[in-house]
Amino acid sequence: MSRISVRGFAVASATAVTTVGAVVGVASGSEQPGLQPVAATDATTVLADIPAGQQVQQASLTQQVQAQTDAADATARKAAEESARKQAAKDAAARKEAEKKAEEKRKQEAASRAAERAALVVKASYTTAEVQAMAQGIIGDETQFQCFSNIVTRESGWNYTATNSSSGAYGLVQALPGSKMASAGADWRTNPGTQIKWGLNYMNSRYGSPCGAWSFWQNNNWY
Repeated sequence: MSRISVRGFAVASATAVTTVGAVVGVASGSEQPGLQPVAATDATTVLADIPAGQQVQQASLTQQVQAQTDAADATARKAAEESARKQAAKDAAARKEAEKKAEEKRKQEAASRAAERAALVVKASYTTAEVQAMAQGIIGDETQFQCFSNIVTRESGWNYTATNSSSGAYGLVQALPGSKMASAGADWRTNPGTQIKWGLNYMNSRYGSPCGAWSFWQNNNWY
């Protein structure tokens, strides 16, 4: 007796094909010259497992996929960490800027209160430095104070009793007539603080700000 074993999907050899043909011939009842009948009782066909080479290839593909997945995860983690770092830095900068602005506001408010208190103290006379410090405290914002100062310097030279002999304009901001400043205080003739408050209100209401008034003044030499 002979056993025929077929491994996987491999094609049998020529001898095996001949032998199988002989078996078929016997089964059909025909005999071929020169061939001995072969009993097919013990003939067996066996399907083999996946060849070792294909197994290695499959394992390699699995490893590649896993490596790509790991690399993608690492890239995503790195991107997330970088984004979190940038956001943290941005938040810290925003907090620092907010704290800086809050501190500046506190200083300006303190200076304004001090200036207002000083304005309430009636003096026989005030120096230019005292009047300028008073104005800076009342206005607060440095940029707006500088614009206010540019106008006052040209209008009165920071002399709170300055009088225009031809028009009658009076005081630091040369209000015309000077009595307009009574809306800020009855002591408008002698108190530079009252004049500053009136002048600041005038510039804000008419030009939006002292810098708006200064821009107009530069183009017209009056405001």
